[in-house]
Amino acid sequence: MIHDVDLSVNIAGISMKNPVMVASGTFGFGREYSDFYDINKLGALVTKGLTFMPKNGNPPPRVHETPAGMLNSVGLENPGVQGFIEEEWPHLSELAIPVIANIDGDTVEDYHKIAKKLSSLEGLAALEVNISCPNVEKGGLAFGQEPESAFEVIRAVREAARLPIIAKLSPNVTHIQKIAEAAVSAGADAVSLINTLLGMAIDIDTRQPVFSRKFAGLSGPAVKPIALRMVWEVCEAVDVPVIGMGGITAWQDAVEFILAGASAVAIGTANFVNPTAPLEIIEGIKAYIDMKGRNLQDLIGAARG
Repeated sequence: MIHDVDLSVNIAGISMKNPVMVASGTFGFGREYSDFYDINKLGALVTKGLTFMPKNGNPPPRVHETPAGMLNSVGLENPGVQGFIEEEWPHLSELAIPVIANIDGDTVEDYHKIAKKLSSLEGLAALEVNISCPNVEKGGLAFGQEPESAFEVIRAVREAARLPIIAKLSPNVTHIQKIAEAAVSAGADAVSLINTLLGMAIDIDTRQPVFSRKFAGLSGPAVKPIALRMVWEVCEAVDVPVIGMGGITAWQDAVEFILAGASAVAIGTANFVNPTAPLEIIEGIKAYIDMKGRNLQDLIGAARG
Protein backbone atom coordinates (compact mmCIF):
# COMPACT_ATOMS: atom_id res chain seq x y z
CA MET A 1 0.00 0.00 0.00
CA ILE A 2 1.45 3.35 -1.09
CA HIS A 3 1.25 6.03 1.54
CA ASP A 4 0.63 9.71 0.90
CA VAL A 5 3.92 10.83 -0.65
CA ASP A 6 4.77 14.48 -1.21
CA LEU A 7 6.19 14.81 -4.73
CA SER A 8 5.97 18.59 -4.93
CA VAL A 9 8.96 20.58 -6.12
CA ASN A 10 9.68 24.22 -6.86
CA ILE A 11 11.75 25.01 -9.95
CA ALA A 12 12.85 28.65 -9.96
CA GLY A 13 9.51 29.80 -8.57
CA ILE A 14 7.45 27.31 -10.61
CA SER A 15 5.41 25.26 -8.13
CA MET A 16 4.83 21.72 -9.39
CA LYS A 17 2.79 18.99 -7.71
CA ASN A 18 5.28 16.40 -8.96
CA PRO A 19 8.63 16.48 -10.81
CA VAL A 20 7.38 15.05 -14.12
CA MET A 21 7.03 17.40 -17.08
CA VAL A 22 6.55 16.72 -20.79
CA ALA A 23 9.31 17.80 -23.16
CA SER A 24 8.87 20.46 -25.80
CA GLY A 25 8.01 19.19 -29.25
CA THR A 26 6.61 15.88 -28.02
CA PHE A 27 3.29 16.99 -26.57
CA GLY A 28 2.06 19.66 -28.98
CA PHE A 29 -0.12 22.04 -26.97
CA GLY A 30 -1.73 19.24 -24.99
CA ARG A 31 -4.95 18.86 -26.96
CA GLU A 32 -4.26 15.40 -28.38
CA TYR A 33 -3.02 13.86 -25.15
CA SER A 34 -6.00 15.17 -23.19
CA ASP A 35 -7.99 12.45 -24.98
CA PHE A 36 -5.92 9.83 -23.11
CA TYR A 37 -5.82 11.25 -19.58
CA ASP A 38 -6.27 14.30 -17.42
CA ILE A 39 -3.10 16.25 -18.16
CA ASN A 40 -3.62 18.21 -14.95
CA LYS A 41 -1.96 15.21 -13.30
CA LEU A 42 1.40 16.27 -14.78
CA GLY A 43 3.90 18.40 -12.95
CA ALA A 44 4.02 20.89 -15.83
CA LEU A 45 3.41 21.14 -19.56
CA VAL A 46 6.04 22.54 -21.92
CA THR A 47 4.66 23.70 -25.27
CA LYS A 48 6.16 22.91 -28.61
CA GLY A 49 8.68 25.48 -29.79
CA LEU A 50 7.36 28.93 -30.70
CA THR A 51 8.94 31.27 -33.23
CA PHE A 52 8.00 34.91 -33.74
CA MET A 53 6.32 34.26 -37.10
CA PRO A 54 4.48 31.06 -38.05
CA LYS A 55 6.59 28.27 -39.55
CA ASN A 56 5.51 25.45 -41.85
CA GLY A 57 8.38 23.22 -40.83
CA ASN A 58 10.36 20.82 -42.99
CA PRO A 59 8.97 18.69 -45.84
CA PRO A 60 8.28 15.01 -45.08
CA PRO A 61 9.60 12.63 -44.03
CA ARG A 62 9.91 14.17 -40.58
CA VAL A 63 10.53 11.15 -38.39
CA HIS A 64 12.55 7.98 -38.83
CA GLU A 65 12.78 5.10 -36.37
CA THR A 66 16.25 4.00 -35.31
CA PRO A 67 17.43 1.23 -32.96
CA ALA A 68 16.33 2.33 -29.48
CA GLY A 69 15.38 5.77 -30.68
CA MET A 70 13.96 8.15 -33.24
CA LEU A 71 15.30 10.79 -35.60
CA ASN A 72 13.13 13.85 -36.16
CA SER A 73 13.33 16.77 -38.55
CA VAL A 74 10.04 18.56 -37.91
CA GLY A 75 11.54 22.00 -38.42
CA LEU A 76 9.72 23.86 -35.65
CA GLU A 77 6.31 23.89 -37.32
CA ASN A 78 4.19 26.22 -35.16
CA PRO A 79 1.54 28.96 -35.39
CA GLY A 80 3.91 31.75 -34.34
CA VAL A 81 3.70 33.64 -31.08
CA GLN A 82 0.58 35.60 -32.00
CA GLY A 83 -1.15 32.47 -33.29
CA PHE A 84 -0.25 30.74 -30.03
CA ILE A 85 -1.77 33.54 -27.98
CA GLU A 86 -4.99 33.55 -30.02
CA GLU A 87 -5.45 29.84 -30.78
CA GLU A 88 -3.73 27.83 -28.05
CA TRP A 89 -3.46 29.95 -24.93
CA PRO A 90 -7.25 30.07 -24.21
CA HIS A 91 -7.37 26.32 -23.53
CA LEU A 92 -3.90 26.11 -21.97
CA SER A 93 -4.70 28.92 -19.54
CA GLU A 94 -7.51 26.80 -18.10
CA LEU A 95 -5.14 24.04 -16.97
CA ALA A 96 -4.44 23.65 -13.26
CA ILE A 97 -0.72 23.00 -13.83
CA PRO A 98 2.13 25.33 -14.84
CA VAL A 99 2.44 25.93 -18.57
CA ILE A 100 5.92 26.73 -19.86
CA ALA A 101 6.41 28.18 -23.34
CA ASN A 102 9.41 26.96 -25.31
CA ILE A 103 10.80 29.71 -27.55
CA ASP A 104 13.10 29.56 -30.56
CA GLY A 105 14.70 32.13 -32.85
CA ASP A 106 17.02 32.72 -35.78
CA THR A 107 18.50 35.87 -34.24
CA VAL A 108 18.97 37.32 -30.77
CA GLU A 109 16.35 39.92 -31.64
CA ASP A 110 13.85 37.14 -32.39
CA TYR A 111 14.24 35.75 -28.87
CA HIS A 112 13.90 39.23 -27.38
CA LYS A 113 10.68 39.95 -29.29
CA ILE A 114 9.07 36.61 -28.41
CA ALA A 115 10.01 36.91 -24.74
CA LYS A 116 8.64 40.43 -24.55
CA LYS A 117 5.35 39.42 -26.15
CA LEU A 118 4.85 36.34 -23.96
CA SER A 119 5.99 38.05 -20.78
CA SER A 120 2.71 39.92 -20.54
CA LEU A 121 0.64 36.74 -20.93
CA GLU A 122 -1.21 36.35 -17.64
CA GLY A 123 -0.81 32.90 -16.15
CA LEU A 124 2.19 31.71 -18.17
CA ALA A 125 4.60 30.07 -15.71
CA ALA A 126 7.96 30.38 -17.46
CA LEU A 127 9.93 30.49 -20.70
CA GLU A 128 12.14 27.63 -21.82
CA VAL A 129 14.72 29.08 -24.20
CA ASN A 130 15.89 26.65 -26.85
CA ILE A 131 19.46 27.67 -27.62
CA SER A 132 19.97 24.74 -30.01
CA CYS A 133 18.62 26.86 -32.87
CA PRO A 134 21.00 27.90 -35.69
CA ASN A 135 22.16 31.51 -35.49
CA VAL A 136 21.58 32.81 -39.01
CA GLU A 137 23.78 35.81 -38.31
CA LYS A 138 26.76 33.54 -37.65
CA GLY A 139 26.46 31.11 -40.53
CA GLY A 140 24.10 28.63 -38.87
CA LEU A 141 26.16 27.73 -35.81
CA ALA A 142 23.76 26.92 -32.98
CA PHE A 143 23.48 29.57 -30.26
CA GLY A 144 24.12 26.92 -27.65
CA GLN A 145 27.44 25.75 -29.08
CA GLU A 146 29.43 28.69 -27.75
CA PRO A 147 29.28 30.24 -24.26
CA GLU A 148 29.31 33.76 -25.73
CA SER A 149 26.27 33.28 -27.99
CA ALA A 150 24.40 31.35 -25.29
CA PHE A 151 25.03 34.24 -22.90
CA GLU A 152 23.83 36.73 -25.51
CA VAL A 153 20.51 34.97 -26.08
CA ILE A 154 19.71 34.42 -22.42
CA ARG A 155 20.65 37.99 -21.57
CA ALA A 156 18.29 39.29 -24.29
CA VAL A 157 15.44 37.15 -22.94
CA ARG A 158 16.22 38.20 -19.37
CA GLU A 159 15.99 41.87 -20.38
CA ALA A 160 12.61 41.30 -22.05
CA ALA A 161 10.90 38.89 -19.67
CA ARG A 162 9.63 39.09 -16.12
CA LEU A 163 9.07 35.32 -16.10
CA PRO A 164 11.40 32.58 -14.85
CA ILE A 165 13.81 31.51 -17.59
CA ILE A 166 14.91 27.94 -18.27
CA ALA A 167 17.82 27.55 -20.68
CA LYS A 168 17.47 24.36 -22.74
CA LEU A 169 20.96 23.12 -23.53
CA SER A 170 22.23 21.37 -26.64
CA PRO A 171 24.31 18.19 -26.19
CA ASN A 172 26.15 18.90 -29.44
CA VAL A 173 29.00 20.66 -27.66
CA THR A 174 32.43 19.86 -26.26
CA HIS A 175 32.06 21.43 -22.81
CA ILE A 176 28.42 21.56 -21.71
CA GLN A 177 29.37 22.87 -18.28
CA LYS A 178 30.72 26.09 -19.81
CA ILE A 179 27.48 26.60 -21.77
CA ALA A 180 25.43 26.06 -18.62
CA GLU A 181 27.59 28.49 -16.65
CA ALA A 182 27.22 31.12 -19.38
CA ALA A 183 23.44 30.73 -19.44
CA VAL A 184 23.17 31.06 -15.66
CA SER A 185 25.48 34.07 -15.55
CA ALA A 186 23.26 35.71 -18.18
CA GLY A 187 20.19 35.28 -15.99
CA ALA A 188 18.79 31.77 -16.47
CA ASP A 189 16.89 30.64 -13.37
CA ALA A 190 17.16 26.95 -14.31
CA VAL A 191 18.57 24.75 -17.07
CA SER A 192 17.08 21.79 -18.91
CA LEU A 193 19.00 19.15 -20.84
CA ILE A 194 19.50 17.45 -23.12
CA ASN A 195 18.02 18.48 -26.41
CA THR A 196 18.44 16.01 -29.27
CA LEU A 197 21.78 14.79 -30.55
CA LEU A 198 22.61 15.30 -34.21
CA GLY A 199 22.19 12.11 -36.20
CA MET A 200 21.59 10.88 -39.72
CA ALA A 201 19.97 8.08 -41.73
CA ILE A 202 20.48 7.04 -45.36
CA ASP A 203 17.95 5.20 -47.52
CA ILE A 204 19.91 2.33 -49.05
CA ASP A 205 17.41 1.97 -51.92
CA THR A 206 17.55 5.58 -53.10
CA ARG A 207 21.13 5.98 -51.80
CA GLN A 208 20.14 9.38 -50.44
CA PRO A 209 19.80 10.85 -46.95
CA VAL A 210 16.36 10.15 -45.48
CA PHE A 211 15.82 13.79 -44.49
CA SER A 212 15.88 16.79 -46.81
CA ARG A 213 18.16 18.62 -44.37
CA LYS A 214 20.40 15.53 -44.13
CA PHE A 215 20.89 15.71 -40.35
CA ALA A 216 18.15 15.27 -37.75
CA GLY A 217 17.68 15.13 -33.99
CA LEU A 218 18.18 11.78 -32.27
CA SER A 219 16.12 11.06 -29.16
CA GLY A 220 14.85 8.05 -27.24
CA PRO A 221 16.45 5.40 -25.00
CA ALA A 222 19.68 5.38 -27.03
CA VAL A 223 20.62 8.85 -25.76
CA LYS A 224 19.88 8.25 -22.07
CA PRO A 225 23.43 7.42 -20.89
CA ILE A 226 24.74 10.56 -22.57
CA ALA A 227 21.94 12.69 -21.13
CA LEU A 228 22.50 11.29 -17.65
CA ARG A 229 26.22 12.03 -17.83
CA MET A 230 25.61 15.59 -18.98
CA VAL A 231 23.04 16.22 -16.24
CA TRP A 232 25.60 15.00 -13.70
CA GLU A 233 28.23 17.36 -15.14
CA VAL A 234 25.93 20.38 -15.23
CA CYS A 235 24.78 19.79 -11.64
CA GLU A 236 28.44 20.10 -10.66
CA ALA A 237 28.80 23.40 -12.51
CA VAL A 238 25.72 25.48 -11.64
CA ASP A 239 23.74 26.32 -8.53
CA VAL A 240 20.27 26.48 -10.12
CA PRO A 241 17.64 23.75 -10.56
CA VAL A 242 18.34 21.26 -13.35
CA ILE A 243 15.62 19.55 -15.39
CA GLY A 244 16.81 16.26 -16.84
CA MET A 245 15.59 14.67 -20.04
CA GLY A 246 16.76 12.32 -22.74
CA GLY A 247 15.60 8.74 -23.16
CA ILE A 248 13.38 8.56 -20.08
CA THR A 249 10.80 5.84 -20.74
CA ALA A 250 10.20 4.34 -17.29
CA TRP A 251 10.18 5.47 -13.67
CA GLN A 252 13.56 3.85 -13.08
CA ASP A 253 15.09 6.18 -15.69
CA ALA A 254 13.52 9.19 -14.02
CA VAL A 255 14.85 8.17 -10.61
CA GLU A 256 18.37 7.91 -12.06
CA PHE A 257 18.19 11.51 -13.27
CA ILE A 258 16.90 12.67 -9.89
CA LEU A 259 19.65 10.81 -8.06
CA ALA A 260 22.16 12.46 -10.40
CA GLY A 261 20.92 15.89 -9.27
CA ALA A 262 17.93 16.77 -11.44
CA SER A 263 15.10 18.45 -9.52
CA ALA A 264 12.61 17.47 -12.23
CA VAL A 265 12.47 15.39 -15.40
CA ALA A 266 10.81 15.80 -18.78
CA ILE A 267 9.35 12.96 -20.83
CA GLY A 268 9.77 13.21 -24.60
CA THR A 269 9.92 10.41 -27.15
CA ALA A 270 8.22 7.99 -24.74
CA ASN A 271 5.00 9.96 -25.30
CA PHE A 272 4.87 8.68 -28.89
CA VAL A 273 5.28 5.05 -27.84
CA ASN A 274 3.10 5.13 -24.74
CA PRO A 275 0.87 8.21 -24.31
CA THR A 276 0.35 7.48 -20.62
CA ALA A 277 4.07 7.09 -19.86
CA PRO A 278 4.26 10.31 -17.79
CA LEU A 279 1.52 9.11 -15.45
CA GLU A 280 3.16 5.70 -15.05
CA ILE A 281 6.45 7.42 -14.26
CA ILE A 282 4.81 9.63 -11.63
CA GLU A 283 3.31 6.58 -9.94
CA GLY A 284 6.61 4.71 -10.13
CA ILE A 285 8.54 7.55 -8.50
CA LYS A 286 5.88 7.73 -5.78
CA ALA A 287 6.13 3.99 -5.08
CA TYR A 288 9.94 4.13 -5.02
CA ILE A 289 10.00 7.00 -2.55
CA ASP A 290 7.41 5.27 -0.38
CA MET A 291 9.41 2.02 -0.44
CA LYS A 292 12.60 3.82 0.56
CA GLY A 293 10.87 5.78 3.32
CA ARG A 294 12.24 9.03 1.95
CA ASN A 295 10.90 12.18 0.35
CA LEU A 296 11.67 13.67 -3.05
CA GLN A 297 14.08 16.27 -1.70
CA ASP A 298 16.16 13.54 -0.05
CA LEU A 299 16.64 11.86 -3.43
CA ILE A 300 17.73 14.87 -5.48
CA GLY A 301 21.45 14.40 -6.01
CA ALA A 302 21.66 11.49 -3.56
CA ALA A 303 24.03 9.58 -5.87
CA ARG A 304 26.56 12.38 -5.62
CA GLY A 305 27.60 11.38 -2.13
